[in-house]
Amino acid sequence: MSMKAMIFAAGLGTRLKPITDTMPKALVPVCGIPLIGHVVRKLSDAGVEGAVVNVHHFADMVEDWVMHQDIMPMEISDERELLLETGGGVLHARKYLDGCGRFLIHNVDIISDLDINWFSSLVKDDAMATLLVSDRKTSRYLLFDKDTMRLVGWTNVSTGEVRSPYRELDMTKCRRLAFSGIHIMADTIFDAMDSYVRENGLDITMPRFPIIDFYLSVCAVHGIYGVEAENLHLVDVGKLDSLEAAEKEISGLQSE
Repeated sequence: MSMKAMIFAAGLGTRLKPITDTMPKALVPVCGIPLIGHVVRKLSDAGVEGAVVNVHHFADMVEDWVMHQDIMPMEISDERELLLETGGGVLHARKYLDGCGRFLIHNVDIISDLDINWFSSLVKDDAMATLLVSDRKTSRYLLFDKDTMRLVGWTNVSTGEVRSPYRELDMTKCRRLAFSGIHIMADTIFDAMDSYVRENGLDITMPRFPIIDFYLSVCAVHGIYGVEAENLHLVDVGKLDSLEAAEKEISGLQSE
């Protein structure tokens, strides 16, 4: 697969304290290998040709790991000055990704059995972004049109909050699915992000915004789609009690 990738690795990892008091989440070991190592190997095995990783928390440690790995060509998007959140992080990495057509985004703390090439093959021609989603229990869901799988909104089932660019959203015509932290973007997204930054009065030098907020603001105009992965085994290594589940998932993948 001829594609570049971006790995989100700048987060503070607060839910993994006290481990992340002394190391970044990206370097937390699972089966003796840091989380970022598992992600980079998965990307490489899928044919991804290179990756950029954003850094902030213990940035020097992540940068040192990147410099000494020999799995694939990697570059650093430096967010030491300010953690830019997921949307701002992508825009900040523009110089590494612009002109490459499509690129994959992968959270560093996601361990899964996803077939990346299968996912890539389902990206529609008009898609600005394609989000990997699954039917699993969570409190916050993305809402997709049942017929087209186009993003139409977001909901928090714990609070009843619904966000959508559509004034009258018919929930009976929506599918409610959980986001995986893995998505594919077209590089046309950067111009749309520039417009979003201007329209929302964000700091144009270091814009900081969540990617989901951006998706919800543009999904009525641009093609933001979901691809459902049925029977997806996914572990979000965001809490201490998820480390054991991640080790089991990795062990299962290694034995296949």
